[in-house]
Amino acid sequence: MWGYQIELPARPRQTRRQLRRSGFDSRDTATSELRHARNLLDLANGDTDLAAQIGDLLHACRPGTPLPDPDTVAARVRAGVPASVPTTTGEYLTAWLTGRRGLAEKTVRGYSDHIRQYLIPHLGTIPIQSLRTSHIEAMFTAIALKQDEIRAARASTDPHTRAKVKGVRPMGASSMQRLYATVRKALNDAVIRSKLIPHNPALGVELPSGKRPRARVWTAKAIQHWQVTGNRPSPVMVWMPEQAGRFLDHAEHHDIALYAMFLLILHRGLRRGEACGLRNHDVDLDAGYLTVVEQITTVGYTPIVRPVKSDAGDRIIPLGPKTITALRAYLDMRRRWQHVAGPQWPHTGRFFVRPDGKEWHPQTISDRFDRLVAKAGLPPVRLHDLRHCAATYLRHGGADMKEVQETLGHSTISLTSDTYTTVILELERGSADAVADLIPRDNRAA
Repeated sequence: MWGYQIELPARPRQTRRQLRRSGFDSRDTATSELRHARNLLDLANGDTDLAAQIGDLLHACRPGTPLPDPDTVAARVRAGVPASVPTTTGEYLTAWLTGRRGLAEKTVRGYSDHIRQYLIPHLGTIPIQSLRTSHIEAMFTAIALKQDEIRAARASTDPHTRAKVKGVRPMGASSMQRLYATVRKALNDAVIRSKLIPHNPALGVELPSGKRPRARVWTAKAIQHWQVTGNRPSPVMVWMPEQAGRFLDHAEHHDIALYAMFLLILHRGLRRGEACGLRNHDVDLDAGYLTVVEQITTVGYTPIVRPVKSDAGDRIIPLGPKTITALRAYLDMRRRWQHVAGPQWPHTGRFFVRPDGKEWHPQTISDRFDRLVAKAGLPPVRLHDLRHCAATYLRHGGADMKEVQETLGHSTISLTSDTYTTVILELERGSADAVADLIPRDNRAA
């Protein structure tokens, strides 16, 4: 049996210590491991503190256990991470997020939520050098199973079961893709910038496509199915024109403060944040157009004012006579609000404001929209779905796809095509028999 011993670096006032290993079957095997230990110590390159850290690593090795991998230790040295302290995935992710610069607040919040809610609970205790594709796949499998439980609870006939998941939204495929993008980016930086790991284990993970769901229309059959099951045909739903009219009539009588905003979104396809962010000088009712320049979004629940999210979103939108009439009526009402408030009126510069003159919180608008829809007895749509309604009505009204794209502020015409849906059967019924009418038939045929 063969063995070896080697003197290990020690810190000041630390007692002498050695690495002793025995039980090798051959001299070559013992010599090979001794060379391995010396290669590790050579990584210190004269740095006494680092040499002591590597000595700590070797001294902690128990008989029969392999010595640390030199490439892994070298990666830690290059990254400036203490060689003797294992870096867990959770520690790395926390440090990675802290070191990110120049990101939008919403992006930072998204990364933070992903790390806190999913990545650390599932992967946090695993040393990052030991992280494998199988760990990440297991995380997504566990998350998917949890989402199935949430969906099943929401569809349960037991009110107590439904109450447990009230307000809990299951993650869809697109949300899973965003979570995957976060872990992929973080681990890419661990490879390229920090040099902690040789390759990115997230690159081998496959997830269902996060493509946009197709819009569906609230036909009579769809409404009947929803009333029986509580399930929507698609996450993205479009009202028939008469349903949109019922909503506007209801809003005009039950929420006059927001009626004009809802009408503008439905007529011209603005996003919620864009409508909130409209300034007085962005709206020219005499010339008949408005300019979309900035938006009010939220990070968590905190409103954030920022430019629109793309060059395509920075746009000029023409206004029709009916829209202008509704907006003029709103301005008359706003002047009455201001007269009542007197000197207490805050001059925010925003076009749409609350009756007390303050800015609307974006979430308040969505909450009031949802209540109006429910009280009007209409099938549910999201506030954002009014943009899809606008796209559909524009297209069926004769606008070409390029005009729809420019009105909505989409970056590509393919995105507009995905938004637009041709399933408004009532509007297409006139051409449904166009082909059949061209084909002559023998009426005597059975």
